[in-house]
Amino acid sequence: MDVAIDAEIDLCNSGDVYFLRARLDVSLPGLEREVAQAIVDATHDVTCAYSNAHGATSRFTVKVV
Repeated sequence: MDVAIDAEIDLCNSGDVYFLRARLDVSLPGLEREVAQAIVDATHDVTCAYSNAHGATSRFTVKVV
């Protein structure tokens, strides 16, 4: 299986507040889309070190492509 993750990170600001915006496109070939999405959702919600560390100061979008 050739797993791939394409990441785009932006440094944004709103007034005097700076934050990160991340978009992660995850490819899990060979898995049904629903299974792949469940894995991605569970991993992001529970074990993603970046979203847990940054919390409200960052915005993350993770999708299966």
